[in-house]
Amino acid sequence: MSQGEWRLRPPRNTLDRRAIAWWRTQWLLWAAGPVFTLGLLGALIAPARFWLLGPAALLAVLGLACAALIPRWWYAVHRWEVTDEAVYVRTGFFRQEWRIAPMSRIQTVDTVRGPLEQMFKLSSVTVTTASAKGAVRMKGLPHEQASQLAEQLTRITQATPGDAT
Repeated sequence: MSQGEWRLRPPRNTLDRRAIAWWRTQWLLWAAGPVFTLGLLGALIAPARFWLLGPAALLAVLGLACAALIPRWWYAVHRWEVTDEAVYVRTGFFRQEWRIAPMSRIQTVDTVRGPLEQMFKLSSVTVTTASAKGAVRMKGLPHEQASQLAEQLTRITQATPGDAT
């Protein structure tokens, strides 16, 4: 494949399976705050108990359903791949987004590990390009693989001539 000739195909690499538990935990934490607050207020304010506990129960059910279903769905559709020419990333589930970052356009490569990612031994690699669309992110990678990927991208980017456009 020559420089500038991109073939849109699904990227080959999947995320680490621990990403499912990481996403599931994020959903549960997101739902827990409002459920706890509404439940506590419902327990303390008797006249408004029905109006507080009803939404708390609904949010709890929705949070559990999302935590059970959406992470598996995300895992099934999120893909990434790095070649000598570009970084390919496919994300999303209802609205899928395909991003291709040519090596000649890469400006920085960062590895990020938030507290939850550290707990699950995962990392994210962020590839910043000259694109107005923003950075390309590969989330849910094993930490060691993310570090190696950042080093690989840095080497390839340094060896790639800049884009003349």
